[in-house]
Amino acid sequence: MANSNKNTDKMCEKQLEHLFLMEVKRVGGLALKFVSPGFSGVPDRLVLIPDGKVAFVEVKAPGQHPRPLQTARHKQLRQLGFKVYVPDNPQQIPEIIKDIRGDAD
Repeated sequence: MANSNKNTDKMCEKQLEHLFLMEVKRVGGLALKFVSPGFSGVPDRLVLIPDGKVAFVEVKAPGQHPRPLQTARHKQLRQLGFKVYVPDNPQQIPEIIKDIRGDAD
Protein backbone atom coordinates (compact mmCIF):
# COMPACT_ATOMS: atom_id res chain seq x y z
CA MET A 1 0.00 0.00 0.00
CA ALA A 2 2.89 2.41 0.72
CA ASN A 3 4.12 2.03 -2.87
CA SER A 4 0.67 3.01 -4.12
CA ASN A 5 0.78 6.27 -2.15
CA LYS A 6 4.30 7.00 -3.35
CA ASN A 7 3.24 6.47 -6.98
CA THR A 8 0.19 8.69 -6.47
CA ASP A 9 2.38 11.46 -4.99
CA LYS A 10 4.82 11.14 -7.90
CA MET A 11 2.00 11.30 -10.43
CA CYS A 12 0.60 14.39 -8.73
CA GLU A 13 4.03 16.02 -8.87
CA LYS A 14 4.37 15.22 -12.56
CA GLN A 15 0.90 16.58 -13.26
CA LEU A 16 1.62 19.76 -11.32
CA GLU A 17 4.94 20.18 -13.11
CA HIS A 18 3.17 19.76 -16.46
CA LEU A 19 0.62 22.45 -15.52
CA PHE A 20 3.46 24.76 -14.48
CA LEU A 21 5.34 24.16 -17.74
CA MET A 22 2.22 24.86 -19.80
CA GLU A 23 1.57 28.14 -17.95
CA VAL A 24 5.17 29.30 -18.45
CA LYS A 25 4.87 28.44 -22.14
CA ARG A 26 1.54 30.32 -22.34
CA VAL A 27 3.25 33.55 -21.22
CA GLY A 28 6.05 33.05 -23.76
CA GLY A 29 8.67 31.68 -21.38
CA LEU A 30 10.80 28.60 -20.91
CA ALA A 31 11.02 26.29 -17.91
CA LEU A 32 14.26 24.44 -18.51
CA LYS A 33 15.16 21.27 -16.64
CA PHE A 34 18.09 22.32 -14.44
CA VAL A 35 20.77 19.81 -13.50
CA SER A 36 24.03 20.79 -11.86
CA PRO A 37 26.47 17.87 -11.59
CA GLY A 38 28.54 18.11 -8.44
CA PHE A 39 26.16 20.60 -6.82
CA SER A 40 23.21 18.66 -5.41
CA GLY A 41 19.96 20.12 -4.16
CA VAL A 42 19.39 22.74 -6.85
CA PRO A 43 15.78 23.39 -7.97
CA ASP A 44 14.42 21.30 -10.84
CA ARG A 45 13.54 24.16 -13.17
CA LEU A 46 15.21 27.33 -14.37
CA VAL A 47 12.38 29.62 -15.49
CA LEU A 48 13.04 32.28 -18.11
CA ILE A 49 10.24 34.76 -18.77
CA PRO A 50 10.28 37.51 -21.44
CA ASP A 51 11.97 40.80 -20.46
CA GLY A 52 14.84 39.04 -18.70
CA LYS A 53 12.91 37.58 -15.76
CA VAL A 54 14.61 34.58 -14.14
CA ALA A 55 13.56 32.29 -11.28
CA PHE A 56 14.14 28.80 -9.94
CA VAL A 57 11.25 26.41 -9.29
CA GLU A 58 11.14 23.15 -7.34
CA VAL A 59 7.75 21.50 -7.93
CA LYS A 60 6.60 19.22 -5.11
CA ALA A 61 3.75 16.78 -4.74
CA PRO A 62 0.83 18.16 -2.73
CA GLY A 63 1.83 18.52 0.92
CA GLN A 64 5.48 17.67 0.31
CA HIS A 65 8.38 19.92 1.32
CA PRO A 66 11.97 20.34 0.09
CA ARG A 67 14.67 18.18 1.63
CA PRO A 68 17.10 19.97 3.98
CA LEU A 69 19.80 20.21 1.28
CA GLN A 70 17.26 21.68 -1.15
CA THR A 71 16.21 24.23 1.46
CA ALA A 72 19.86 25.21 1.94
CA ARG A 73 20.33 25.64 -1.84
CA HIS A 74 17.15 27.72 -2.05
CA LYS A 75 18.53 29.97 0.69
CA GLN A 76 21.84 30.34 -1.19
CA LEU A 77 20.05 31.30 -4.39
CA ARG A 78 17.83 33.82 -2.58
CA GLN A 79 20.92 35.36 -0.94
CA LEU A 80 22.28 35.87 -4.46
CA GLY A 81 19.11 37.76 -5.34
CA PHE A 82 17.24 35.05 -7.25
CA LYS A 83 13.58 34.18 -6.77
CA VAL A 84 12.93 30.57 -5.72
CA TYR A 85 9.48 28.98 -5.60
CA VAL A 86 8.24 25.63 -4.32
CA PRO A 87 4.68 25.11 -5.55
CA ASP A 88 2.76 22.08 -4.29
CA ASN A 89 -0.70 22.85 -5.68
CA PRO A 90 -2.07 24.20 -8.96
CA GLN A 91 -3.63 27.27 -7.34
CA GLN A 92 -0.13 28.63 -6.66
CA ILE A 93 0.92 28.61 -10.32
CA PRO A 94 -0.74 31.83 -11.57
CA GLU A 95 0.55 33.85 -8.62
CA ILE A 96 4.09 32.50 -9.09
CA ILE A 97 4.07 33.41 -12.79
CA LYS A 98 2.68 36.84 -11.94
CA ASP A 99 5.42 37.39 -9.35
CA ILE A 100 8.20 36.26 -11.70
CA ARG A 101 6.89 38.63 -14.37
CA GLY A 102 6.77 41.46 -11.86
CA ASP A 103 3.09 42.13 -12.55
CA ALA A 104 1.45 44.57 -10.16
CA ASP A 105 -1.74 43.56 -8.37
